[in-house]
Parts: sequence; C-alpha cells; structure tokens
Amino acid sequence: MICLGIESTAHTFGAGIVSKKGKIFSDVRDMYLTQEGGMIPNEVAEHHKEVKEEVIRKVIEQSKVKKIDLIAYSRGPGIGPCLHVGLNKAKELAEDLGVPLIGVNHAISHLTSGLLYTKAKNPVMLYLSGANTQIIALEGGKYRIFGETEDIGLGNALDKLARGLGLGFPGGPKIEQLAKKGKWIELPYSVKGMDVTFSGIITRVLDLYKKGEKKENICYSVQETCFSMITEVTERALAHLNKKEVLLIGGVAANKRLTRMIEKMCEGRKAKSYAVPLKYAGDNGVQIAWQGLLESGRVEKKADVRPYERIDEITVDFL
Repeated sequence: MICLGIESTAHTFGAGIVSKKGKIFSDVRDMYLTQEGGMIPNEVAEHHKEVKEEVIRKVIEQSKVKKIDLIAYSRGPGIGPCLHVGLNKAKELAEDLGVPLIGVNHAISHLTSGLLYTKAKNPVMLYLSGANTQIIALEGGKYRIFGETEDIGLGNALDKLARGLGLGFPGGPKIEQLAKKGKWIELPYSVKGMDVTFSGIITRVLDLYKKGEKKENICYSVQETCFSMITEVTERALAHLNKKEVLLIGGVAANKRLTRMIEKMCEGRKAKSYAVPLKYAGDNGVQIAWQGLLESGRVEKKADVRPYERIDEITVDFL
C-alpha cells in the first residue's frame, strides 16, 4: 500500500508519498516565510492555496510510483484556514484517484514517525513545535501528557522573541545562530511541577532589549533558560515513568543546543537519547502519509478539520 499525505497545519504546505514498509518515495514542501513579523492565518492560507498544485505535482512526479492507494491529510491541531486548504486538496485528490481519504492527528504523526526514523521503542517523547510543548508517553492505550506549557509553546515563544528583535519568521534558527555569540543574563525560570511557562520570559527580555540589551545576549539566555526548564521536566518524567529513552520530536528539536542538553541529561541517567533526523524534524507530508498508513484500517466517517484536537483524546490501537 502507498499513501500520499498532505500537511497544512501551520506555516508549511507539504506532501509526501510513503509505502507501508516505510519507504519514502518523495517529500516536497513549501514554507511561508517573512523577513519580519509572524504568521497571519489568512495570509498563510493564501500561501498554501498558491503553492498546493505545484507541491502535489512535484511530489507525484518525483515519486515515480504508478499507483496511490490512499490519501491522508492533517485534520488538526492547527490553524483553521490552513487546515481547510489541505482538506480540500485531499478531497479533490481522493475523488480524482478513486481512493479512500483519511484524516490524521498531526501531533500523533510526529510521534509515530519519530519511532519510524529512530531505534526508540518506548520513550518519553519531548514534543516541541510552534504551538506544542509537551512531555508525552504511551500508557494505557493512549498518548498521555505528563507535562506541558501553561501558556504558549516553545516554538511560538521563540517566534515571538524573533518578531520583537526584528529577525523575521521562522525565528528559531536565527535565534540559535545569534545565541552562539551571546553571554548570560539572569532571567525568570518558570517550572511548576511538570509544567512550564514561557510568556513571562519573553516579556522580560523584550523589555531588556528596549533598554539596550544586545540581541546576542538575549538569544543565548533565552535558549539556556527555556531549554534548562524543558530538560528538568523531561528528566522528572523519565524518573516517574521508569523509562530509559527520550525522543525529541518537532521543529524545535532541530536546535543543536537543546539536543545536547537532553543528551547530557540522559547520559547522567544511563538513558538513551534520540532525535528525529533534522530533515524530518519540522512539519512535512511524509509524517502524515505514514500515520495514514498506520490507520488505514479505519473507515473515515466524515472528512473534517479539528483545530483543537489533543492527542490524549485518541485511542492508540494502530501500533
């Protein structure tokens, strides 16, 4: 069985074609970018409408597959207008090809593709993307959330910081580069049990920036503070769940400083640390296609979008 997956939850419109055995035939993406400012939902949706035909054409052409058996799409969580672009294109393709259509949870597709790309078996999963900051593990037939952000996701926090510093979107990679030249400044450290908060930190550093603090020092200190918070709660989850693996997932997991901090923590606990390959850390159609294949035995009752769907609402009976 071969599946074409469509990703459109946020800044990226992507498509991927994957086989049931995990062979990736093609992977094409087009990301909404700005020199300054952030994501305006309707503008991002317009970007997706403009690029969708070309992305789909390329992914089919590059795959060289003769037959597609299934179409999968991200139903959520995500930005409503963007999700609808993916849904509408997926419906069109499924009808044209005469194949089934299935909607999948974007967050779960990050987790399951992480297992596909690495040797992790039963890890604590650290899911860090734009809107998501969650410590997750599979327990009792569901992906349970053992800790999360109480305000904004780490990726969105970094993007907010980048907007305030005039760095454009996406902000994470630019912050990572500036941080290499920075020095430490004291910032709030906000861990509440297993949960974290980031908005106060960003408010504080943007105030410091207005007073003349260097961008480099701000970027370095935000990374060190926020990543230390994340590492602390991840270590606590490892101890609580008695697990020996950590798997980093999502676009923020591409940050090398964060990866190294998690690796050092795991070394101290004699645990193994895994990270999704950099190429697949961000949003992509491959993860959607793979999740579609995992759930291919399910009959879709109604193709829709679910912008606020949480992973702990879903029974995991497909692994």
